[in-house]
Amino acid sequence: MIKAQIPAIKALLDTPRNIVIVPHKNPDGDAMGSTLGLYHYLKLYNHNAVVIAPNDYPDFLKWLPGDDSVVKFEGQSEESKTLIENADLIFTLDFNALHRAGNDLSEVLEKSDAIKLMIDHHQQPDDYAKYMYSDVTMSSTCEMVYNFIDMLGDAEKINSTIATCLYVGIMTDTGSFRFPATTSKTHAVIGHLIDKGAENSEIHNSIYDTNSYNRLQLLGRALQNLKVVPELRTAYITLSQAELDEFNFKKGDTEGFVNYALSVKGIIFAAIFIENKQENIVKISLRSKGDFSVNEFSRNHFGGGGHTNAAGGKSDLDLQATVENFISILPQYKSELSQK
Repeated sequence: MIKAQIPAIKALLDTPRNIVIVPHKNPDGDAMGSTLGLYHYLKLYNHNAVVIAPNDYPDFLKWLPGDDSVVKFEGQSEESKTLIENADLIFTLDFNALHRAGNDLSEVLEKSDAIKLMIDHHQQPDDYAKYMYSDVTMSSTCEMVYNFIDMLGDAEKINSTIATCLYVGIMTDTGSFRFPATTSKTHAVIGHLIDKGAENSEIHNSIYDTNSYNRLQLLGRALQNLKVVPELRTAYITLSQAELDEFNFKKGDTEGFVNYALSVKGIIFAAIFIENKQENIVKISLRSKGDFSVNEFSRNHFGGGGHTNAAGGKSDLDLQATVENFISILPQYKSELSQK
């Protein structure tokens, strides 16, 4: 669909516009990399573009070029509302249902008369955007933004700033290029981004080699809490609010913890349950190997979704009750989880 729409989109972008770019709530590397990558591209054409993040994001992403220009809806809601009200175009990146921007921001987006353009790789998109670039086979939204720029005929206009942002999202969403959605085309895109100035080694170090002492201590506690259900090839981790507080938890500190559970020999399904007293929920991250769909599992039981092998959700029960509920559900999937 998007290729047929490119001439109309190109015509829209031929004249400088007021453009708002929005990632999902609790933005990760792909969300911030794609929004800032697109932001810098649009600036090449003198658009009045701005990224509005629903809320704050981890410190390890705040070195990204353009970070200082990001408006955060949580804390800057009036400024955000004015920008959205005056927008001609709104890009929504790395999510495909407006509620994923958070309830308050989603209401503002729904009321906006601006033309909406979606670029996203998650399953089962809602139909809210006039222009939709939705492809669940893609490694990341950053790879899709690269393709979008390429379809507009501007791949050679990608500079080191754009390349750096897009590299971050592809690297983080592919687990450093090891997840199944990493294709030969993904590597070709990465190669072009490096040619355009993305410093791959420096980017990797900036994202992954900035652990605080407290984060490593928290990881130690998470691994102590690791439990295995061998007959169902499942492993899970729990972290209570008290444990988070003990180690001075900061946003992003638990990023990647669930992958340690998935790395246990013989395990194909992993989960982490993180208590959040402020929101009075338990946040859940799910990972899998092979054909077991954590997207469907999360949609069916924890009000979330995502990809076949990576998804998220939440529970309104307390931590212990959430884990007990999870364990009670597992036998329903015995045949899928028992397959070799």
